[in-house]
Amino acid sequence: MSSFRKHWNKRQGELRQLLDDGSQFDQAIQLCLSQHAALHATELTPDELYSFENALLDDMTEEQIRRIPRNCDHSVAWLIWHMARIEDVAMNMLLAGGPQLLKQADWPERMGITVINTGNLMDEAGVIELSAAVDIEALRAYRLAVGRQTQAIIQDLQSEQLKKKVDPALLEQVMAEGAVVEEARDLINYWGKRTIAGLLLMPATRHNFVHLNEGERLKKRRQ
Repeated sequence: MSSFRKHWNKRQGELRQLLDDGSQFDQAIQLCLSQHAALHATELTPDELYSFENALLDDMTEEQIRRIPRNCDHSVAWLIWHMARIEDVAMNMLLAGGPQLLKQADWPERMGITVINTGNLMDEAGVIELSAAVDIEALRAYRLAVGRQTQAIIQDLQSEQLKKKVDPALLEQVMAEGAVVEEARDLINYWGKRTIAGLLLMPATRHNFVHLNEGERLKKRRQ
């Protein structure tokens, strides 16, 4: 996995340069699609050479996915859910200006959970409860659906959108829907400083990469 991680990091630097430059829009979009796809399950884009999600999860038992190792804050299940929620909110609401996917197809019921926020500043009890309760198969299906929607959104982008800032009204809509808790408003403030290009870099790609790496570290913990 280390060689793929290094390759992904190198390409992420190239993506940042392409998005900053703006003169090679089509190349930037294609690279962004590839970088994003590598962080999701192989079902998203079967032609992608490597899936960080599959590398993490395919040889883990459900018990291992739910486990919170000693002196750690999260389980792998919580990380997968958090990544999916952040991407759903940022891409569908803030970038596309549409509804979050969670509100469609009864996803909370299918996953067996009631919490709908991104999990930022979730307390220990909340992490334990979600890790134990969430339906792992439904969780992976939700993340795959979010990834597919993100791919469609990226493909529909126009070059003039990249430098636009996130609409403040959409940020308040995120808060109004309870997708981010008031205690985590710093996340809203962070997103408010981003451009559309910035959202493609964080969270659509880099945020997922960081937490998948965290998942690998949790996976290796014995206790």
